[in-house]
Amino acid sequence: MGIQLLSEEHPMDSHKKMLIALFVASSALGVIILSFLCLWIYRRKYPYKSHQRNTQSSDAEKGLGLAPFLGKFSSIKIVGKKRSVLLVEYKHIEMATNNFRESNVLGEGGFGCVYKAQLDDNLPVAVKKLHCASRDAEREFENEVELLSKTQHPNVISLLGCSINGEARFIIYELMQNGSLETQLHGPSRGSSLTWHMRIKIALDTARGLEYLHEHCRPPVIHRDLKSSHILLDVNFNAKLSDFCLAVAVGSQNKNNIQISGISGYVAPEYLLDGKLTDKSDVYAFGILLLELLSGRKPVEKLAPAQSHSIVTWAMPQLTDKSKLPNIVDPVIKNTMDLKHLYQVAAVAVLCVQPEPSYRPLITDVLHSLIPLVPIELGGTLRVSQVKEGVPPPFADPSLSGL
Repeated sequence: MGIQLLSEEHPMDSHKKMLIALFVASSALGVIILSFLCLWIYRRKYPYKSHQRNTQSSDAEKGLGLAPFLGKFSSIKIVGKKRSVLLVEYKHIEMATNNFRESNVLGEGGFGCVYKAQLDDNLPVAVKKLHCASRDAEREFENEVELLSKTQHPNVISLLGCSINGEARFIIYELMQNGSLETQLHGPSRGSSLTWHMRIKIALDTARGLEYLHEHCRPPVIHRDLKSSHILLDVNFNAKLSDFCLAVAVGSQNKNNIQISGISGYVAPEYLLDGKLTDKSDVYAFGILLLELLSGRKPVEKLAPAQSHSIVTWAMPQLTDKSKLPNIVDPVIKNTMDLKHLYQVAAVAVLCVQPEPSYRPLITDVLHSLIPLVPIELGGTLRVSQVKEGVPPPFADPSLSGL
C-alpha cells in the first residue's frame, strides 16, 4: 500500500505569492507605459529627424522628394495645417531646369532668377531661385513658403514645393504662361494683348485675390509688395497674386520687426513716412495698378537723370476732370470703352490713392464696383447689350458712382 504525501499550502503563503505576482505585473506594465511615454516625447521633440530616416530611401525612388516639409527651419515646425508642402530633391530641380540654362529664364530680380522647368511627370512649372546668404533672405523664403502653404484661391499663385541646396533656396510654383502684368504693359508688346475689358478683368482678379487675403485668411494677410511684376497671368489671362516674401499676417507686424520695404510708386504715404502698415496700404498699391492699366504708364517715370514724377502726380488733375480724363488713357485702348465705365474706374482709382488711409475704400467695396464693368464671360456681370446700348452699370457703392 503506497503512501501519498499531500502538502497543504498555508493560506498566508498563497497570499504572499499573489501579492508578488501583482507587483511583478504592475511593474512590467509601468515599464511599458514609461517606454511609450519616452518614445512619444522623443518624437514630439525630434519629429523631422525620425521622419527623415524613414522617408529618405523611398522618396529618392519616387523621383520627386515627397517628404513633408516638417521642421526644416527654426521658425517653421509644421508648414500649413490644411496643406502640406513637398520638399523636392535638388537633383530634380537641376534636371527640370536643364541645369539652370539661360534659355529657361522667365524673369530676374534682386532675389535671383525664375526658371521655366519640366518635372518628371511633364508638369510645366516655374522655379524661383533665391540666394539666402543672409538671415533676412532666409526669413523671407520661410515667410513665403509658410504663408502660401496656408492659402488656396483661384487668384493667388499655387505653391507646389520647395528645395534647398547650400545657401540656395528654390520655390516651385504653377507656371503662368503669359508672364507678369508688368511685362505685358511695359514690355515689347506695350499692352497690345490687353483690351479694355481684359484690363478691368485683371483688376477684378487682383481685387478678388486681395479680398481673400484681407477678409478670408485667419489671421488676415497684408501683401505689402503689390505691383504689376507680382501680378502673374495664365494662358487665359487670369490674374494671380504672387511673391509673398514680404507679406505679413495682421497682428504679427510692429515697428520693431517690420522694415519699410516696397517699390517706389506703390508704397502708401503713411507707410513710407510713419511705418504704419494696414490693409489700406494694399488698397493704395491697387489704385496705382489701376492707373497703370488705364494709362499704360509706369508708376514712376524719369523725366531727366535727376528728375522723375509719379503716376499719381501726373494723373490726378485729369482723373477728376471728365473732359480731360480720356487724354490719359493708353492709346492702345483709347475709344474702345464706354465713357461711363471709364469714369467709374477713374473714380475707384482716385479713392484708392487718397493720402489719408481712412478715405480709401475697403478692397471689398472696390471689388463690388468693378464686377459690373467686366463681361459675364470674363467673370463679371456685364452683358454685351449694356455696352452696345450705353446702359450704365449699377454702382455697388454710391461713393464710387462717379466723379
